[in-house]
Amino acid sequence: MEIIKHFFDLLLHLDKTLVNVVHEYGSLTYLILFLIIFTETGVIVMPFLPGDSLLFVAGTLAAQPNPDTGHPLLNIWLLIPMLIAAAFIGDNLNYAVGDYLGPRVFREDFKFLNRKYLDQTQAFYAKHGGKTIIMARFVPIVRTFAPFVAGIGTMTYRYFASFSIAGAALWVISLTLAGYLFGNIPLVKNNFTLVIYGIILISVLPPLWSFVKSKLSPASATDAR
Repeated sequence: MEIIKHFFDLLLHLDKTLVNVVHEYGSLTYLILFLIIFTETGVIVMPFLPGDSLLFVAGTLAAQPNPDTGHPLLNIWLLIPMLIAAAFIGDNLNYAVGDYLGPRVFREDFKFLNRKYLDQTQAFYAKHGGKTIIMARFVPIVRTFAPFVAGIGTMTYRYFASFSIAGAALWVISLTLAGYLFGNIPLVKNNFTLVIYGIILISVLPPLWSFVKSKLSPASATDAR
């Protein structure tokens, strides 16, 4: 329970945590951010990392001056392409693992996989096709499993890569610039924890809505009987 508490404290106070990281590690902060985004996207057992809120906070800090130097705490022109690369490379790793394991993932019991998330992502993929790679970027957990499921399926790498780079660019640019443009507005800055709550809520609404719809669908009602 203590570990979970610390994780949520980190999640809800990312602004303060990231400021401390910048002051303590300087330029290494870019590498830390790169590794977090890469891991959330590329390591299928790590879908719970705070990608959306992290991008927003990073963008916010890119518009904040360092009190010691007067320069921004982070360079937005370095931050955006670096994080797009992290997301794209993570996608590629996940796709390659899915391609290697193949359809037997659905026939055998792989302990490192959460079967529920895998099935949900497959259903999402079956409904939306290649667009899933782009749409999933904005849906926590699904964005980690989508490239893996694409690798398992019949999507060619060239087709996958085009959707992957588009999704990575849209995700990173939109959330980072949102933080850069709005994160330092007094109303946002003074209610930053509520803003993080809002980002998390917006992020989980799509899978939550899908879950509710599946439970209320006629098929579910028939199964219940």
